[in-house]
Amino acid sequence: MKIEVFAPASIGNVSIGFDVLGLAVQPVDGTLLGDVVTIEGASENKLSVVGEFASKLPAEPEQNIVWHCLNLFNSYMEKRAFQPMPVHLTLDKKMPVGSGLGSSACSVVAALVALNVFYNKPFDDETLLKMMGEMEAQISGSLHYDNVAPCFLGGLQLMLPTANKVTTTLPSFDDHFYIMAYPGIEVSTKAAREVLPDSYSRAQAIEYGQILASFVDACYRKDEEQAFAIFDDVIAEPYRKHLLPGFEQARDYLMAQGGLAVGISGSGPTLFCICKNEQTANELACWLKENYLKTPLGFVHVCKADTNGARVLN
Repeated sequence: MKIEVFAPASIGNVSIGFDVLGLAVQPVDGTLLGDVVTIEGASENKLSVVGEFASKLPAEPEQNIVWHCLNLFNSYMEKRAFQPMPVHLTLDKKMPVGSGLGSSACSVVAALVALNVFYNKPFDDETLLKMMGEMEAQISGSLHYDNVAPCFLGGLQLMLPTANKVTTTLPSFDDHFYIMAYPGIEVSTKAAREVLPDSYSRAQAIEYGQILASFVDACYRKDEEQAFAIFDDVIAEPYRKHLLPGFEQARDYLMAQGGLAVGISGSGPTLFCICKNEQTANELACWLKENYLKTPLGFVHVCKADTNGARVLN
């Protein structure tokens, strides 16, 4: 049996919800913006890595996050008194590393979903999410679900503080368009976290809470005007924008030309811009291709919300 699982890109934080908001996205042209993991039975455990960005990953399989996913999944199996089988995993790395698009989350989610499907789903979604969180914490140094949750479940996810439920799906503006512009340079999640202050003022905390609460309320009432009236990242963007060459100039231009909101996707350097209609999105995407990309590895995609999340392709 051979199973192929795709896990989509995501916008971590969505600017106004640091570590607590995440949105899965998919290009309107059908491009698979995400990672694919294939699994099949084998005589011994094996990992192969292919794809456009395979060369950016460690050469040794034991250093790859997918290999760590296999070990973690097998340990959970053994706790349930299940005997794991040897498998051959193949990671098709379609996502650039350190892009702010949830690259590591894509690999983690695709691998764990593939393993769960291969064994006829011994674990429920909450258990899988906790495994995914453990893997993300290994990479970034802190536990956060704002990429793995939307990547896994799809849509707009709000992370919860409760122990028994990690996330809940918010009503999202699915008719809107999301331009994703990756400039082709790398910013590590760890480095982007290190530039953030250790503490914030009471005023900053109040402003952050007001903006996030206003947006969540607007989502439930489908109030576009309120949702995007104040879309300011007061937690991370002021400290991270210098890591993204040309970000401020691009943000100002995009907002002046009809963008509803512009922000840093995850830790960056990918920029996202929300648009009401496809024509505006296509025009701004062309401008970003000419003015925001820094290397030939860069790309721009016009996307919509991916409400499906991780899924089996075959």
